[in-house]
Amino acid sequence: MPYLLDLVYFVVMLAALPWLVWQAIRKGKYREGYAEKLLGRVPRRMSQRTCLWLHAVSVGEVNLLATLLREIAAQKPDWECVLSTTTMTGLALARKKYPELVSFYCPLDFSWAVREAMRRVRPDVLVLAELELWPNLVRAAREAGARVAVINGRLSEHSFRGYRRIRPFIRRLLAGIDLVAVQDDACAERFRQLGAPADRVHVTGSLKYDGAQTDRDNPATGRLRRLAGFTGDDVVLLAGSTQEPEEELALATFRALQPRWPHLRLVLVPRHPDRFEAVGRLLHRSGVPWQRRTRLEAEGPNPEARVLLVDVVGELGAWWGTAQIAFVGGSLGQRGGQNMIEPAAYGSAVSFGPNTWNFRDIVAAMLAREAAVVIRDGQELTGFVRRCLENPAFAAGLGDRARQLVAGQLGATRRTLSLLEPLADGGVARRSGGRAAA
Repeated sequence: MPYLLDLVYFVVMLAALPWLVWQAIRKGKYREGYAEKLLGRVPRRMSQRTCLWLHAVSVGEVNLLATLLREIAAQKPDWECVLSTTTMTGLALARKKYPELVSFYCPLDFSWAVREAMRRVRPDVLVLAELELWPNLVRAAREAGARVAVINGRLSEHSFRGYRRIRPFIRRLLAGIDLVAVQDDACAERFRQLGAPADRVHVTGSLKYDGAQTDRDNPATGRLRRLAGFTGDDVVLLAGSTQEPEEELALATFRALQPRWPHLRLVLVPRHPDRFEAVGRLLHRSGVPWQRRTRLEAEGPNPEARVLLVDVVGELGAWWGTAQIAFVGGSLGQRGGQNMIEPAAYGSAVSFGPNTWNFRDIVAAMLAREAAVVIRDGQELTGFVRRCLENPAFAAGLGDRARQLVAGQLGATRRTLSLLEPLADGGVARRSGGRAAA
């Protein structure tokens, strides 16, 4: 079976090679980490401490793990954590956000690569964030004597229907998972229907709620607010995690409303770094005075620039705390939405587009509590922001309900750690020379 998968992966990679080369040339992707990805030559762990290998696909999952890593450091200081990721931006953020951890590219799911990585890391538990199930990786962990856990598990109805078509294969894969910690009851039932042993599936809630900062006066947000030159009179509209054409729509809204509300400020935070320059060109063509985040330390805030382009990775969570009005991007196109919990936790008046299937349950909870507004196009975005400016009580009510919703969902981190603890402390066959069944 592993070698059949190797063959499938090789054929897929060969077919995708022209596209990968083009992405490397055009966007700078896939230019590094080949020894780790293809050969499993990840950093070698030297200590004998209990080890958790946490795998986070990209930026979102890397941020997601912050509360769990803090809780582990506080409650289990004798544990050692290492962190892998798949993308270049994810690894850059991991090294910036968690400099105390060893971070590396996760090997591709070739049998020889994952086995070599397991020999080097020697984890007691392989922890997969959300749903990153690679058959050879899971098998290699089991053969090395490690337990395997999925945390913050999320399985949409769309993904469930796809997996159900290959249910026998998924059932065998899930049989090798020792813990499936999921966000809600609906996800738990989907995992059980796919064949996950019922006694291994637990509802913990979403780590994303625990990771949300609620204090607008936190040090990171306060520093950015001062750096940008925001004053108490400013009303900040922040469009975050945006994709094309959401920046253009937010800019049009700002230009339509700013003459009447001169204290309105616009902050744009594109989802992907490779779009920073394109958004910069858009702002330049508009003629609106604007400034780059990367220039603020050197130049200071420009009083004429009422628009700020955040052209760095990893700061969005803190920037949300500067915003009274929020638009969460990736929701007017086909990306499926982005994390709307962070602006909700700060009590911003939150809006997003209709295409938010990646956060369906969170969206449903927010809409049921009247804690957010769905906008369908640029005209509705302008109307929403205008209403917030004309009726501050409306904006404040949205924000208060959003903040209360997040406060009621806290605790997933503690519940997750309580489930990981017995796996790490009590079930390590390898330490006694045993070998877990694959």
